[in-house]
Amino acid sequence: VQLQASGGGLVQPGGSLRLSCVVSGFTLDHYVIGWFRQAPGKEREGVSGISSSDDRTYYADSVKGRLKITRDNAKNTVYLQMNSLKPEDTAVYYCAAGPPYLLVLGLRVSHVHFWGQGTQVTVSS
Repeated sequence: VQLQASGGGLVQPGGSLRLSCVVSGFTLDHYVIGWFRQAPGKEREGVSGISSSDDRTYYADSVKGRLKITRDNAKNTVYLQMNSLKPEDTAVYYCAAGPPYLLVLGLRVSHVHFWGQGTQVTVSS
């Protein structure tokens, strides 16, 4: 099982980025996929997630209205479109996979089964 995150970079405040998470070793209809982030000196937190079987999604309050998560089952890829980025969005972003309760219970780190490597997002002028 592998999750490969990409798409991070340096962007100015108000800018946009699209992160991608390509999964292998399983298909998207088996696991919830979530995006987490960890800023320096802070705990890892759940940002957004998407269900395995329908289009249910979860967004942390801090990103609602600015981020959108989508899934392309044919490509085994989950995307995170990030708009109106703020300096406080700066962090390493990780994609992860877990069971249905990962989404239902609000993306808790302890509920993740598989982690991908991170991709750095830096929002700065």
